[in-house]
Amino acid sequence: MNILQLALTALLGGVVDSVKVGDKLPSVELHSGFPPKKIILSSYALSKSIDALHEKGGIDEIIIYCVNDGAVMSAWAKDLGVQHYEADDDQGRITFLGDPEGVLTRELEMELTHPGPISAGIVGRCKRFALYAVGGVVKYVAVSEAEDDPAGDERPEATLADAMLRAVLSVKDEL
Repeated sequence: MNILQLALTALLGGVVDSVKVGDKLPSVELHSGFPPKKIILSSYALSKSIDALHEKGGIDEIIIYCVNDGAVMSAWAKDLGVQHYEADDDQGRITFLGDPEGVLTRELEMELTHPGPISAGIVGRCKRFALYAVGGVVKYVAVSEAEDDPAGDERPEATLADAMLRAVLSVKDEL
């Protein structure tokens, strides 16, 4: 199989007009580890090859990113017990990347702009969302947010692994 299958999950939570099915992943710089290795998302995603490690969904890699630096993302991965989490480690299937300036978040139009968090000083954060892309093209996107829960913390179900697996399997049937 020569198709890139990528699930991208952002886990820090908030925009209404955001990335849509059919959009291409933006060419932005993310950071891996410390000192940060600079990764260009669109070319990194296209360079990955499919293997049979994730049989059910056929997922090549899960990328977790947030508006933070590579050092914080590495510490988070270590704290969770994730091994082989850096972008250049071919043994890993879960990669933690930092979006230190929020560029990817803005390009995907996933910046948390609800006045509640902003009034509390939470500026430039990312909504809680999950995205599935094949060959760098978005096939599915889900956002966990509601008027009374702009960050998706109370009801994150749409972006959790079970929901994404169901979505990926249904989208794969259409490919």
